[in-house]
Amino acid sequence: MTSTEDEALRLDADDPGHRRLFHVPAADGGRYPEAAYLAGNSLGLQPRATRDELLGDLDAWRRLGVEGHLEAERPWLPYHELLTGPAARLVGARPAEVVVMNSLTVNLHLLMVSFYRPAGARTRIVIEDTAFPSDSYAVRSQARFHGLDPDTTVVRLRPRPGEDTLRTADVLDLLATEGDTVALVLLGGVNYLTGELMDIPAITAAGRAAGALVGWDLAHAAGNVPLHLHDWDVDFAAWCSYKYLNSGPGALSGVFVHERHLGDPALPRFEGWWSTEAATRFEMTPVSRPPATVEAWQVSNPPIFAMGPVRTSLELFDAVGMPALRERSVRLTGYLERLLDEVTPGRPLTVVTPRDPARRGAQLSVRIGTGSAAGLAKRLRHEHGVIADAREPDILRFAPVPLYCSYHDCWRVAEALAATVEVSR
Repeated sequence: MTSTEDEALRLDADDPGHRRLFHVPAADGGRYPEAAYLAGNSLGLQPRATRDELLGDLDAWRRLGVEGHLEAERPWLPYHELLTGPAARLVGARPAEVVVMNSLTVNLHLLMVSFYRPAGARTRIVIEDTAFPSDSYAVRSQARFHGLDPDTTVVRLRPRPGEDTLRTADVLDLLATEGDTVALVLLGGVNYLTGELMDIPAITAAGRAAGALVGWDLAHAAGNVPLHLHDWDVDFAAWCSYKYLNSGPGALSGVFVHERHLGDPALPRFEGWWSTEAATRFEMTPVSRPPATVEAWQVSNPPIFAMGPVRTSLELFDAVGMPALRERSVRLTGYLERLLDEVTPGRPLTVVTPRDPARRGAQLSVRIGTGSAAGLAKRLRHEHGVIADAREPDILRFAPVPLYCSYHDCWRVAEALAATVEVSR
């Protein structure tokens, strides 16, 4: 490696990010006290503000009991509304189009109740072949639920031979030639395995032009890249909050439904206690009166103590702003890419993420040619204090998250790989 540690430290002094706002784990090996944590695309770090704010909500329960629904500092009855504005700003939506509820795959199923309506020859669901397994399970089970064969109903788009990422042109070509058989397009905004950022507006426009409905799993996109869901005319989307949104393991999911679908009485939808107008909720009538907002998709009352960390995190994103985060993300990921370019030649390591910054988020995925990804990740952690994410059999994912990762973290990644992976002979 020709890049030096001093250079990394100088870059951190000039472009420090917001690491001070987070708890960084202690290193489990190596010569530095803190871990170089590049696994935020799997689980984000805990904001320092989360603990005290969550304890404040718990204290309201202790002091007020049931009266906390109306009398807590942050009353529980309308608590979910505290998340709506910042969540909408995060994904480029209008407040009526966004709600935080449930977990990601539950929300995808609730949305597919409304937006996957196979009829006649238009039955197929288009996903990427490297979709996260949960999405694959979900769409296959939806096909079976409608009495269809998932092996023929679900279309899995693959990269071209010898390539690692899916070309937008190939998605558009399928929709142009076979779109009359497609009922739903459901892709990942940023691919979990390769870190590729899909062309959401172009694919959405092509899908809708073909007569299909278009939804997006934004688990790896929300809080990672700028989004403009309303302007892009996306039909629906969902995302989790525990990766780039730093809201804790299994944190609640966000949901977007475009306003053109809101208040449509012909749209099928499951309903429950929180699906009716708030003003009529305690009239206890047997028939729901859903509002003309995405809140009509809510089923159960919100879990307050699960919502607290999401609220804390969203307020942080509001304060920093996605434009600034995206700019730092491009710089930081570009720096890690330059370091990897110094380390990978001669070693059985290949970066599979697109090199164009416009086609990726805060992630570089590295394919290893020998051994297992999990085995290498373990060595990086215990010998060098570098925490990465392994996806077997051969992918290591490094996420230089702009909120809390440093240039020095990136330098440590490259140094650790150089020390751990031998040059091929």
